[in-house]
Amino acid sequence: MTDILQMLRRGAWILALTTLLGLAGGQAYTATSDPVYRAATKLYLAVQTGETNAAGLSQGSVAAQTKVNSYLPIVTSEIVLEQVIRDEGLDMTVGALGARVTASAARGSNVVDIAVTGNDPTEAAHLTTAIADRFSATVVELEQPLADGSSPVKVSVLLNAAVPLTPFEPRPTYNLALGGISGLVLGLAIVFARGMLDTRIRAASEIEQLDLPLLGGLGFNPDHAKTPLVVTGDARSPLAEAFRDLRTNIAYSSSGNETPVIMMTSAMPSEGKTTSITNLAISTAESDARVLLIDADLRRPRIADVLGIEGAAGLSDILVGRAEPDDVIQRWGTGSLDVLPAGRIPPNPSELLGSESMRQLLALFADAYDIVLIDAPPTLPVTDAAVLSGMVSGVVFAAAAKQTRRPSLTSAVERLTSIDAKVLGVVVTKIRSRNRRDFSYGGYGYGYGYGSYEPRTAALTLPAQEGGRRARTS
Repeated sequence: MTDILQMLRRGAWILALTTLLGLAGGQAYTATSDPVYRAATKLYLAVQTGETNAAGLSQGSVAAQTKVNSYLPIVTSEIVLEQVIRDEGLDMTVGALGARVTASAARGSNVVDIAVTGNDPTEAAHLTTAIADRFSATVVELEQPLADGSSPVKVSVLLNAAVPLTPFEPRPTYNLALGGISGLVLGLAIVFARGMLDTRIRAASEIEQLDLPLLGGLGFNPDHAKTPLVVTGDARSPLAEAFRDLRTNIAYSSSGNETPVIMMTSAMPSEGKTTSITNLAISTAESDARVLLIDADLRRPRIADVLGIEGAAGLSDILVGRAEPDDVIQRWGTGSLDVLPAGRIPPNPSELLGSESMRQLLALFADAYDIVLIDAPPTLPVTDAAVLSGMVSGVVFAAAAKQTRRPSLTSAVERLTSIDAKVLGVVVTKIRSRNRRDFSYGGYGYGYGYGSYEPRTAALTLPAQEGGRRARTS
């Protein structure tokens, strides 16, 4: 029921639009239709048995009721309508006139109702009378006469056909109601079809329906190009507070004796993982923890651009032995946040990330920092995240509201859990809400360049630290 109500709420504009279109259609049909008038008469049929006692009268009444249904087809028969056309000098066929004539009788009744429709009310009344007269004469002629030569059937006029003053059709109220109801039904069909076919995640609550842990929800900000670092740009905003809540939830989810090495990924590109993990790293460093943020997206790195630091050298250079960690790790700001950019983009990122050098490097970082945060590529397009998931203590998925599809998210999670990765939960990004500031993310692409590098196997070392933090700043 909750899902149905959410579908109706999201599709309220569709229901309103289709209902208005239905009402407009009903009004247009009424305005463009020619008026049709309907004239009617009532005839009473009696059958004479020749008996005057009560039994005879009852027998005649029963016989009349039995015969009425057999008399109805005579009203629109050729023998009646052809004679009316000739008598009235009408320029139409029997079929055309018959389409305008209706005859009916209530069950168990001796009364026959005859009606004729037409655009001219006077003509309709005149034809009704003519058809009723011809029908009466025909019925009398068809029945065998009694012993005295009279017809056993007698037809009497109960109601003469009067000239109608108002049109029978179109019926404005009926047409409007029919159009509105039809539009509403069409709208409901569209809304439910749209709800069944649209598998996008729209709210953070839907994550729990997928039997996945929900770590938090982050808003959508159309000014992300100018202020992607909302934690520092607007530290008191609801969105900045949401990142602090996310920091707390991840800390509880990854509690243990070992230093948490957390990887953030997504099912598909452009779901907000890079900006989310960057703000998460800043908010974590605010708590005076030693934080290292690693850009492990060796295909489309963005952390250096988001933080405004030099990204020409970084993780890839360490893995191929061209640089030492102390040469490329940069201190960001005045706090305890260190950043390791991705460096030059190699043609073999999966091999570098899955190498023993990467495993040793993460082990060294875990000894030197209180928490290590890794920005990894999307899970479904490439295997990089799957390769890294076996080296980290927990994986967090970013899922964009109104963008990420439920099958894609569940497939990505299953891909990692099938290789025994520990998925901590999902954070929903780009949530549009009246009570929190919006937040947005940029595009994602993949490219290759530079030569082929082989990961080095030599032991890796980190420089000495002063006071529990790296001494070098950038």
